[in-house]
Amino acid sequence: MANASLERRAAGWLRGILALVLSLTVLGHTFALAAAEKSPHRRPNRLSRETSPYLRLHAYNPVDWYPWGKEALERARRESKPIFLSIGYSTCHWCHVMARESFENPKIAEFLNQNFICIKVDREERPDLDDTYMQAAVLLTGRGGWPLSVFLTPDLKPFFAGTYFSPENFTILLKDLLKAYRQQPQEVAATADDLTKGIKKRSKVSLASQKPTKELLKSGFQGLAAIFDSKHGGFGTAPKFPQALELNFLLHYYRFAGEPKALEMAKLSLEKMARGGIYDQLGGGFHRYATDAEWVAPHFEKMLYDNALLVPVYLSHYQVTQSELSRRIASETLDFVLHDLHAESGGFFSALDAQSEGQEGKYYLWSEAELEEVVGKEAAPVVSAALGVTATGNFHGANVLTRPLAEKELAVRFSLAPEKVQQILGPALGALRQARQ
Repeated sequence: MANASLERRAAGWLRGILALVLSLTVLGHTFALAAAEKSPHRRPNRLSRETSPYLRLHAYNPVDWYPWGKEALERARRESKPIFLSIGYSTCHWCHVMARESFENPKIAEFLNQNFICIKVDREERPDLDDTYMQAAVLLTGRGGWPLSVFLTPDLKPFFAGTYFSPENFTILLKDLLKAYRQQPQEVAATADDLTKGIKKRSKVSLASQKPTKELLKSGFQGLAAIFDSKHGGFGTAPKFPQALELNFLLHYYRFAGEPKALEMAKLSLEKMARGGIYDQLGGGFHRYATDAEWVAPHFEKMLYDNALLVPVYLSHYQVTQSELSRRIASETLDFVLHDLHAESGGFFSALDAQSEGQEGKYYLWSEAELEEVVGKEAAPVVSAALGVTATGNFHGANVLTRPLAEKELAVRFSLAPEKVQQILGPALGALRQARQ
């Protein structure tokens, strides 16, 4: 019965996602504009007329923002000015930081307004633009991210791209790029042409002429094995993203080729992620990514699509291994989506913000004293050990909750019967969830 219930929830959730993914509601519009109106710059710009919550958050910036469209692009061509294109989304922490530091800075805004045509884009409204210009950032810097900051010629060719810039670095960058645009137009044009060619080349997808061969699949597995973190799971070093497609490939490759190492790689990664801070140990669901190699310190926003991709991977691992941990994580993640991301109108919200009261992750952080106050002195030692909570903390003096020990290990450490550990943890986790809520 339990398995059938889980499968029904999974099927219903996935059907709901296919039906509609909501990134904004009328209530969301109201919150976004209310937040923007708190800005000291009370005069609204063009973004106040937009429907996107992200664009409306910038409606009271002193920057003379345009939404992407004919008006902005024609002005850039008419005045032969470079375009500053800023792409982000409403729950992006560093987007908020750059907005506060740079886009609400009167001096930076004045320089931008005099010398650039400034365009704001919500990546959830225009994933096509985000994908195109993200490739420019990757080609130039080797990595991408948001906020995406791109500088374009009037004919929309990128000549420089990056992500977040501190106000000091952003000011220097603006002056240097403007100087280059005016004094070295040929070099800028050549760079823009090269980047445009690179983007087009990366965007070309050729259809496979035949089914994947055993050799090709083996090559894919070997490529992942070469960058696999054999200690902490996942691929490469920090920051680490929960790469669901790669993990899914490993499970399929194990079934296809009978390669035990593929299963071991998937198992280690899924377990480390499930026990780390990247997973919300109280509310379920995965955060965006981990800033460290151990999966402890996350970037706290939660994305619908990350969780949508990870649930089938954990379910697949459960099908292959009967891992109760994987089954629990899949079940809790589905419950999180239905509880926190499901809209009354029937669809799903795209993300949860990383910030609370202006601080990233504040909602998820605990001190040792706060935990003891909620669960009581008698249960606190077991609960603290179970959730990795210490006096010094693991995140800037506070604690992101993790699950470093299995319940059997807790039972041995505290000389308790396994069922006694569960009797302590069950009510304690419920009390912590309620306190956080």
